Amino acid sequence: MADPVLRSIQVSLPREFGTAGAEDPMDRPWTSGFDKRPVEGPVRVGFTGLEGDGQADTVNHGGPDKAVLGYSADHYDAWRRELQKPDLPHGAFGENFTIAGLTEADICLGDIWQVGEATLQVSQPRQPCWKLARRWRIKTLSLQVQESGRTGWYFRVLKEGVVVAGIPLHRIERPYPAWTVARANHVMHDEKDDMPLAAELAAVPPLAESWKSTLRRRVEQHAHPDIAKRLLGPNDS
Repeated sequence: MADPVLRSIQVSLPREFGTAGAEDPMDRPWTSGFDKRPVEGPVRVGFTGLEGDGQADTVNHGGPDKAVLGYSADHYDAWRRELQKPDLPHGAFGENFTIAGLTEADICLGDIWQVGEATLQVSQPRQPCWKLARRWRIKTLSLQVQESGRTGWYFRVLKEGVVVAGIPLHRIERPYPAWTVARANHVMHDEKDDMPLAAELAAVPPLAESWKSTLRRRVEQHAHPDIAKRLLGPNDS
């Protein structure tokens, strides 16, 4: 199988959007680094993210376990049809890396990839939040992304370096072939009563600590986070 290819790179710093006092919640003020724009030429990848990139909500976004958000270029044709947005651009899902030839079913937790000078490791599936929905003014979009399984995934950075769009990604290690991102998504969102499976996923060493904590609370306390708050947020106020 041919190596996946980094089709495009997107970054943005947090900006303010919306109008104070707007009647529709989708039009009210919000601050986000979600509106990613393509980068031409080399970009440095650091341990906490790409040069020129940033997050407004640093509690739930960014940090070493969420340094780079990857998304499959292979999903775009389906989304353009389903959302009736034929011009939906790469970066539309807030991703830094849009990657052709790789989906959630093909990539595993703990996978180590060489991308240009940088070495990256898959740390967790992406959990979409309400800002994705507001970006495209589709209130249910974050839920649609979660339910479709076309979520994307995060990389942590093991070695900093420069990358450029158009280069291949080379997988150099796969320590947990049983744990695709698709399977991890299924356990988190669809198999909430399967405690042994939750415990097994929580024990995967490269999994991000935030996911491990959520899964441990599920097993020990039968506690589940309020996903409506994440998926709808102030869009439904």
